[in-house]
Amino acid sequence: MTQAATRTFDVPTTHFIGGQWAEATRTFPDHNPYDGEVVFEIAAGGRTEAEQAVAAAAAAFPGWAAMPPGERQRLFLRAAEIIEARRGETVGILAVETGCSATFGHFQVSWSSSLMRQSANWGYLPQGDVLRSDVPGRFAMAVRKPLGVVAGFTPWNGAFNLAWRTFALPLAFGNTVVVKPSEEAPVSAGLLQAAILEEAGFPAGTLNVVTHAPGEAAAIADVFFESRAVRCINFTGSDKTGRMLAERAGRALKPIVLELGGYNPLLVLDDANLDNAVDAATFGAFIHQGQVCMCTRKVYVERAVHDTFVEKFAAKTRSLPAGDPRNPATLIGPLINERALSQIEERVRGAIADGATVVTGGSREGNVYAPTILTDVPPEAPVANGCEETFGPVVVVEVVDSAEEALAKAQDTPYGLSAAIMTGDQQRGLDLAQRFDAGIVHVNSATMAGEPSLPNGGVKDSGWGRSGHYAIEDFTEIRLTTLTSDAGHYPF
Repeated sequence: MTQAATRTFDVPTTHFIGGQWAEATRTFPDHNPYDGEVVFEIAAGGRTEAEQAVAAAAAAFPGWAAMPPGERQRLFLRAAEIIEARRGETVGILAVETGCSATFGHFQVSWSSSLMRQSANWGYLPQGDVLRSDVPGRFAMAVRKPLGVVAGFTPWNGAFNLAWRTFALPLAFGNTVVVKPSEEAPVSAGLLQAAILEEAGFPAGTLNVVTHAPGEAAAIADVFFESRAVRCINFTGSDKTGRMLAERAGRALKPIVLELGGYNPLLVLDDANLDNAVDAATFGAFIHQGQVCMCTRKVYVERAVHDTFVEKFAAKTRSLPAGDPRNPATLIGPLINERALSQIEERVRGAIADGATVVTGGSREGNVYAPTILTDVPPEAPVANGCEETFGPVVVVEVVDSAEEALAKAQDTPYGLSAAIMTGDQQRGLDLAQRFDAGIVHVNSATMAGEPSLPNGGVKDSGWGRSGHYAIEDFTEIRLTTLTSDAGHYPF
């Protein structure tokens, strides 16, 4: 496979605070996960920069909250245009910073521009209710108000679109935002978005981004939890980190929105279109090397079609081009870092030692781990037990004797993010979907099939809060106002 040439990108790599690109007093190297090349030198910030960013967001909040929805709409639509105009640049940055294939890069750009166009209208959503009162002459209103400053943590996987979700939802409802992007993707998950919103004309302080070196996130997080100006925490990432942040939010009495990991099952019933099922399983398991929270981790297949499904699934998986994500033909790129690779290798080796069969894959070349299908995996193995998310291109296929057995086994997990059911009987699929304890269930499509307007989010250990316009519940609060026209009547 021909390796594409390295590109140089003209994108800011320092903090964006109060509408200004700050001077960097320290930097750290941002590496290409495919070959280890240093792609960017990123500003390494801490408590001081976080405090400045929160102050800037707090100062910008009154003006942004009071801005008429039509003016905010114009800015969101302009940002959507710029996202599309910078598509090629963005796909290139995603490739060298996160190992993202061109296919997934273009998906992220399209999803992000769609999100901004849709959220442009959310300022026109109803802002409350007129309520009935038992007090004569009293008029009561429940009015939605933005919270204020929302502090966001953006992840490295799906870096571009998940960062836009972190910004767009609070901003659309009148909040201002401070973001700490992952040190694995500071440009893709924060700085690039800041540059786009600056170009679109968003007022200074509405979005602020503070980056940090590896191992130095705590100082910024401390400011988010300690500052009285920060009214809400918004986190996308692992359930382990989400649990720690939720504990801190509880102590600080701050609401927190969490989208966490998932152990997302795909059920293939005996009446399913197997070619469609194979396509859904391949896309769901291996998009972005399986490094997406909604990726398929386990496939339950009814016995009558199991062997045929596995044969077709393996053949398609072996055909996926792997290598340098700068090559437009590549579909399987590198894992984000050596730590992620080591975990995948350890879990696959452990499953094999316990008797699992490697149908295809099970090896690495450089930092690229081959897309891997395992069968005959003991239920207690970490890669198959439903309790630990294996964040990479590994999927387990298990044979079942009925849809009921598949549903029961698929539910035996603390996670509840996404699930999918492949069946030729749509009513049967909907009936099973209603019984799934998951935030998202797709019938006849992949576990990763969300859209910007839909209420994506999890239950159980997969977090709480929803995206789309449903996020108005998370990023606004109800204020009650009453007006009594007659003289009040009091008991004393």
